[in-house]
Amino acid sequence: MKCKTTPFDTLNKYSGEFSGAFADLGTFLPLVLGLIAINHFSPQGIFMGFGLFALFTAFYYRRPIPVQPMKVIAALVIAQGLTPGMLQASGIMMGIILLILAYSGAITWMAKQLSPAISIGIQLAIGLQLIWMGGQMISDTWIIGIIAFTVLFASRFFPLPYLAMPLVLIFGIMWQITSGLAPSFELSGSTPWQLGWPSLNEWSSAAGLLVLPQLALTLTNAVIATSAMANEKFPEDHIKFNDRFSPKRFATSAGWANLLLAPIGAAAMCHGAGGLAVQYHFGARTWLTPTIFGVACLLIAAFWGQGIASLLSLIPLAVLGSLLAIAGTQLAWSKRFVDGKPFCIVVILSTAAICLLVNTAAGLAAGVILEMGRRQWRIIADLTR
Repeated sequence: MKCKTTPFDTLNKYSGEFSGAFADLGTFLPLVLGLIAINHFSPQGIFMGFGLFALFTAFYYRRPIPVQPMKVIAALVIAQGLTPGMLQASGIMMGIILLILAYSGAITWMAKQLSPAISIGIQLAIGLQLIWMGGQMISDTWIIGIIAFTVLFASRFFPLPYLAMPLVLIFGIMWQITSGLAPSFELSGSTPWQLGWPSLNEWSSAAGLLVLPQLALTLTNAVIATSAMANEKFPEDHIKFNDRFSPKRFATSAGWANLLLAPIGAAAMCHGAGGLAVQYHFGARTWLTPTIFGVACLLIAAFWGQGIASLLSLIPLAVLGSLLAIAGTQLAWSKRFVDGKPFCIVVILSTAAICLLVNTAAGLAAGVILEMGRRQWRIIADLTR
């Protein structure tokens, strides 16, 4: 006998979709607003790119698959004061590379070489990095950040757990208004829409400075790890639609999005396991989540002005840091730490350690070598019996 759905259940469901739509702001807003406030890039092009990509994602996957800025590219562009042309060139090149890997079958082959332990190790490393970044964002106004983190972390015990995130944002903005402190970001409502085409020098510089450092992180976190996590979160889809969350599809959707939207001023974009983890944690379950986020981005792009710029600048950096730390916590944790075999734990920790100490590509290589060594040892052990 089916239980009758109560108004309380309906409210909880839809509040989860709304809360999940904005749960990844800790990753999204600091990078996007940094590009706009520090580099003076076009907010219209950037928000329109994310809006269109999110709406396509809602239609293509029918689940809350996140869209995010490519972190390495965005961070380097902000830190080094690079040009809009270099950001545009990096997005187009990443799009082309992802499509080549998808349609050639190379990304499918790469995914098969990675054991679950390697993927979990990469997720652990990225999760710890997000926690560290969130902690740095919280440090300036740590009381607000810790309160926000505590409320968000404990929200699962609340009667309406998915309302915690929007309420934290609202109270954070109210605190910013009454505190008298300077806003986290200085945004202009009159930034023009920058359209153009990268120069030859910008193409070559973007390839070395931006694309190569980003590539390993995109392939592991935004494609392979997101595929594994989506299949874990929505196993019924994996059974019914065998390839809905395949690495090839994630590489294809991100590839076409970058190739088509970078020319109109969009930032380099991807999916992300951390975004999926935090959106799911805050109640995202259906296509409504990316639809809400996409419509919000398109409205910001269409009506960008001083009012919207001022409102976004009032979101405290410490609150965004708490969201980022929650995303890192959700991504870093895995049940394999409890029920995994000893060798799996060794692979997970070794992969994560090398990712943190060197880079993601080196951690990936270390994990693959350990797994290859294990397979060879088992073959030799079987032959000597």
